[in-house]
Order: sequence, then structure tokens, then C-alpha cells
Amino acid sequence: MSIAIEELLVARDHRGMARVREALEPGYYLRAASALRDIGGTVLIGTGFPVDDTYETDGPVGALALYDTLEYLGAEPVLVCGTPLSTTLAEDRRVIDIAVGNSAGRITDQGVEPVRLRGGRRSGDPEISTLDTLVSLKPSAVISIERPGLTAEGRYYNMLGEDITERCACFDYFVELAGCPTIAIGDGGNEIGMGNVQDALKALDIEPSTTRCGELLVADVSNWGAYGLIALLGYWRGEDLLARISPAQLLEYLSERGSVDGVTREPTPTEDGFEVEIGETVLASLREITGFGEAA
Repeated sequence: MSIAIEELLVARDHRGMARVREALEPGYYLRAASALRDIGGTVLIGTGFPVDDTYETDGPVGALALYDTLEYLGAEPVLVCGTPLSTTLAEDRRVIDIAVGNSAGRITDQGVEPVRLRGGRRSGDPEISTLDTLVSLKPSAVISIERPGLTAEGRYYNMLGEDITERCACFDYFVELAGCPTIAIGDGGNEIGMGNVQDALKALDIEPSTTRCGELLVADVSNWGAYGLIALLGYWRGEDLLARISPAQLLEYLSERGSVDGVTREPTPTEDGFEVEIGETVLASLREITGFGEAA
């Protein structure tokens, strides 16, 4: 079942993720979902890829779907992102806002030197370091969905090779310093977690991320990777959890609040150039794989 999901989620292969998948040990969706099965406590979900002065739809849609699912299952998810996305999501969900330039711990020869960051509604403290956040919240898992990953030179780049460091808050250290299971979802090679498959990224025309994670998940669109996790969680629970998700509603929600498509950079309720119907087709196929519906 996991392999069927893994094949489905890279079937379009518009960014070379089918080749990257070959570098991963099969069953990675199963292993990642197992870490979330029956999970309780705090789960940190980092997301938000800057596009110009706003954020793209890919990543936040999957993060919201996973947030709502984990909360429904009894966990306490917290979204971690920078502005303006953090301001938008804090309207009705728990959020930690990480700021550009002072958002994480800095690794030095002497160890880890905390750098101050701003806490959002969930933290209850206006200034709290990344390590202090992890120690304070004691997360049961840390998840990254379409979050920029640092390169070997300590910079952030988008798929066009544009340096976006000045617009990126750092979530990398939440993943690297967490003392709990870490999961990262990406679709291009420049996201957190892609450090797990460095050799497989050499054929791609990108500035690759070197940030590693416990379990890397690849998909043609990162939002769809979150759906893959939810599909397996629903299978184990014996409940069609994907039926609770509406990609169209989530895309519309974000579009109304200033998001753009990451490929076209247009303020449309689409994801990486795909119309919402494509994501809904993927959702239907996942439901069929896990026994909750017919193939789309």
C-alpha cells in the first residue's frame, strides 16, 4: 500500500521526483505515517515558501489538512512559519511566528548558539529561542512541508535559482535539533529534508538543500504528500479521514488571504500550476488505494 502511494505521488514527475524516489528505501510513507499513528502531544508543522512578498499555496494547504487531521485524532498541532503566512493562519489555528534573521539556533564549533526568535500565539513568550521552544513544547514530532532548506553555503534558493535568503525565516534547525521523529515533504530538491538524497539531486537544475531529516517524503506537489500520510492514518483508524479534506476550500481560503501559485506567481486557487481538480483526483486515488472509494 505504501509503495502504491509512493508511485502515485510521483507519477507526473514534472520535477524529477520519480528519479529522487529511487534513492529512497521503499516504504517511506509507511514509516513516516507510523511515527504519527496514535500520536499525542505537540506536533510542530513548518511550512510556507516565500514568493515575492507573499507565500505560495503549495505547502500551507497540506499543512492545514494535516493540522486538522492530527487535531481530530487528539494531538495538538502547531504551525510554524514566517509572516505574512503566520499572521493569516493565527486567525484560527495555533501558530509560532519565526522571523527572518533571528529564527533559530546557529551551529558553531562550540556547540549550538541560540538565536532569538519571536513567539506567536502558541508560545506565550514574545522572545524564545529555537532550542527553548523545543525544550518547552517537547514535540512528539516535527514535520516540514514545502519549507525552504539551507544549501551548503547557508543560503536559500527557489526553483529558478533566485536567492531568497533575505525573505526566509529558518525552520531547518527545528528539524535538525529535534529529539523526536522528523518528517519532511518536498517536490523540487531545494526543501528541508533533501539532504537525505544529495547524490540523486545532482541531475536537477537547482541549488539543492543539504538539510537532513529522519524520513523524507517526495511528491509531485508537496501538498499531496500530506494527503499520503493522512490516507495511511485513515486506513489504520478504519475511517476515511481524506473525506474530511477539501483541497478546493483550502486553496480558496489561502487565495482569499493573499497566497499565489508558486509556479505562475498569480493569485489563483491553484498549486504549482495544477488546477484544483488534479489534486482532487490524487485524493480520490489515495482513497481507492486505502479502500475508501473508487479510483478517479
